[in-house]
Amino acid sequence: MDTARAMQIYNSEQTFAVHLDEDSVWIENVDETNGMATVTVGNNPVNTKTVSCDRLREISK
Repeated sequence: MDTARAMQIYNSEQTFAVHLDEDSVWIENVDETNGMATVTVGNNPVNTKTVSCDRLREISK
């Protein structure tokens, strides 16, 4: 996904299904300048990763 879409999801009050590889993630922060996002993997709050936004995929419901 592009950085602008990651930012929209991050700022939205709605919930969107987002995946990193095969894992479901929550977007915790977006660094627009560098195109990076910090995500929480699954339901484990200590399992966070900072990845390029283009590695994230929005899953249609």
